Parts: sequence; structure tokens; C-alpha cells
Amino acid sequence: MPGHLARRFQQQAVAAFNAELTEIAGDLTPVQYSTLLAVMKRPGIDQATLASTIAHDRATITGVIDRLVKKGLLTRNISEADRRSRMLRITQEGADLLAKVQPAVDRAQQQMVSKLSDDEQEQFITLLRKATALSSDDA
Repeated sequence: MPGHLARRFQQQAVAAFNAELTEIAGDLTPVQYSTLLAVMKRPGIDQATLASTIAHDRATITGVIDRLVKKGLLTRNISEADRRSRMLRITQEGADLLAKVQPAVDRAQQQMVSKLSDDEQEQFITLLRKATALSSDDA
């Protein structure tokens, strides 16, 4: 039962995100948004750490990064310290896009919990963090 409910909530979250952002951000996906936000918060993050940070496997995140680099929203460079590592930075265009979509993301996130009271929303977020073992900085 918890797995099914979590999946349904995730489907509703993606639908709310898409409904709010499609018109202003085209084909930006929730994973692409999370990637841009994580790279903006941690300039120079490597791909492996990014994958772990946003809870996606390396293969998936590589494709996401490829698309964001192609769109000019991220840069990817070889690390001077470890040539096997790729360091990521958000471009000005990527930062501008994040600023542009943030109000729509906020609306989508509010829509996801709109049936809950303020106290229930706080409790829900706390329980999600506990269930996924994330700190407030991670989510």
C-alpha cells in the first residue's frame, strides 16, 4: 500500500509540474529541473555526486546532463584533480531559466499539498524526509 500511494503521489506531482511549466519551459522535465537546481547550489559538482544527490542512477543522469549541455543550460568539463571525473556548472542561460520557472514550480508544489492544512503539510514533508532519510538540505 505505501508503495502504491507513493507512486500515485509521484504521478500527480509530475502532472502538476508539467501543467505549470510546459507553457513557459517547453520540455523541461522534473529530473532536468532537479539537476539544474542541484548544480546551481553546488557549482563544480561531479556527475557521480550529482546522481547520488538527486537520487538517480548514473546512466539516467548522464542522458539528462547530455540534453542540458546540448541546450546550453549546463557545462561539463574534465576535472583537473581527477581526469575521470566530469565537473558541472550551470550557464547563465540555465540560471535564467531556473529563475523564470521558479514561480511555476512553487505553484506546482503548492498544488501537490493543497488538500492538506498548513500543519499537515509540514508534517507530510517531515515524514517524507524521514521515510527517505533526507535532510532538509538534500530535498
